Amino acid sequence: MPALSTALHATIDAAALPVAHGTYAAKTEDADVQWGSRKRRHLDDLVKLGFQVVHWNGHDPRPLVDAYGRIFAVLVGQPRCMSWDAEVWRAFYAIIDESTAATFPSDMRKHRRGLYAALNVGLSYGQGQHLPSRLHNPQYDPLLDRLLGNPAIAQMATFASAAFALWAPRLYGYYRCHNDALHTHLPHLHRNFSGSVFSCAAFNFGPRVCTFRHRDVLNLPFGWCAIQAAGHFDVTKGGHLVLWDLKLAVEFPHGALIFVPSATITHSNVPVGPDETRISFTQFTAGGLMRYVDNGFRTEEQLQEQDPEEFARLLLEMGLGLLSTIDELLADPAELLIETSPSQ
Repeated sequence: MPALSTALHATIDAAALPVAHGTYAAKTEDADVQWGSRKRRHLDDLVKLGFQVVHWNGHDPRPLVDAYGRIFAVLVGQPRCMSWDAEVWRAFYAIIDESTAATFPSDMRKHRRGLYAALNVGLSYGQGQHLPSRLHNPQYDPLLDRLLGNPAIAQMATFASAAFALWAPRLYGYYRCHNDALHTHLPHLHRNFSGSVFSCAAFNFGPRVCTFRHRDVLNLPFGWCAIQAAGHFDVTKGGHLVLWDLKLAVEFPHGALIFVPSATITHSNVPVGPDETRISFTQFTAGGLMRYVDNGFRTEEQLQEQDPEEFARLLLEMGLGLLSTIDELLADPAELLIETSPSQ
């Protein structure tokens, strides 16, 4: 209740965010976002552009609420205990050590999201794939296996999933049921973490992670991306999560967790100082995986050919009803944690 009373209220309507036809994918970024904004923006630059700086201690949660009361993003925070802080530092040093020992070529340190090395690991489906599969990068698979097997990183992943169930119980149920259905259909596709409903993860190695302005258009548009930051940096000067559609620059302390709909909200980071360090760990799910399950484990082309009526039904707008409102969470959040079956 204290967190809900300090919600950040936005004037946007989550239904107006850039979702493509069918709602399993976001609209591609505009040309000016793709090419014209690929640069680092310091906090002073954003303030001059009219951005509001949100001061946040990284512990007390603050939901972001749209014009219709839907919680569409959350500054979750982190547990207030020494053991959690110790685990985050263990995860941080494990990621830094692997990055230092690895050989990342220069082309891996320059991409659309920023100037740092990053690796994705987990389940993927889309861009011409006929079946869902695990991402493979033979040169770095042993490195990723070590990170996925690290107990501290697994604890961070599990905490993010549990927080997801707290703040968006219906949406969490949707993920969980689709995960179960996919596992039953393709049991060989093991997940990154047994305690997480997210299908994929990204390790952003740094040592000074700062993303350019972007959207992750292949992620589930009405879903959430879990972002966790760690490092040695002055949170009041750098590392902020910049939400361009809201004109907010949010302080993002070490160890904290933030949920955003990364496919539909344009976001970036404020750079940290040259003598500081910052890495990030994110979890997400591709919209194509959910579409594959809802299509009855078929591609869109197969579904359209075999069952045109079902294909037409699935093209109707869906997803926003899975988000929670403040009133619902204040009333009885346990009632929202329901089994959300595929294609329902």
